[in-house]
Amino acid sequence: MGMWELARIVFLGTMAGVLGTGAGGILLGLGRIPQGAELSFHLAFSSGVMLAVVFHDLLPEALALRGPGVTFAGVVLGTAALPLLKPLFFPTGRGSLIQTGLFLGLGIAAHNFPEGLVIGAGYLASQELGFSLALALCLHNIPEGMAMAAPLLAGGVGRTSAVLLTIAAGLPMGLGALAGGLFGQLTPTTLAGTLGFAAGAMLFLVFHELLPEANCLDFPLAATLGAIFGVMLGLGLLVIH
Repeated sequence: MGMWELARIVFLGTMAGVLGTGAGGILLGLGRIPQGAELSFHLAFSSGVMLAVVFHDLLPEALALRGPGVTFAGVVLGTAALPLLKPLFFPTGRGSLIQTGLFLGLGIAAHNFPEGLVIGAGYLASQELGFSLALALCLHNIPEGMAMAAPLLAGGVGRTSAVLLTIAAGLPMGLGALAGGLFGQLTPTTLAGTLGFAAGAMLFLVFHELLPEANCLDFPLAATLGAIFGVMLGLGLLVIH
């Protein structure tokens, strides 16, 4: 494979990542900063989207590749990684909503890498498959970008900075596409472990950060409806690919 074709694969994966999460950040940044019941809805909505990704996409693919052993190990490592990283990102104890938004960005970045691998490997099979996968993944990154931007904006991060952070969360998809283009496919064990790691990181975010924060705002109906709509939309977008 030539350098030009590899560059196209990397460009395709990068655009799928940054345009998706970035578009979500822009959409939310153009409106008013979410507060109260609206913020509770957005936080729970992001939980629903992430749960849909974990249980409809990441875990089934990991289990199909290498079974429960490697998948479980990846989930455990992913679950343990974020609390270990927390002191590195927040040594002075910044606001909890900003923590939530940045941690959500880490989770999005973690699962964008293996999805970039899928784009790269799909493109090697056929250009049409690569483009269709990139489009589908770009679309389902939009609500994730919105979900990441909501706590950042509510925590006091400026609109431009929030959008740039959502764009940054999409960059690992380009790195994954590069790896997929270079190696075709990683070994099933490596890919299953990577998918499990991403699933564990996202589960930690949902149950340790997002849902507790949504419920702390004391709008239980908004949180419940947000989680349900997030699951429904996440499943709907995942069916596309």
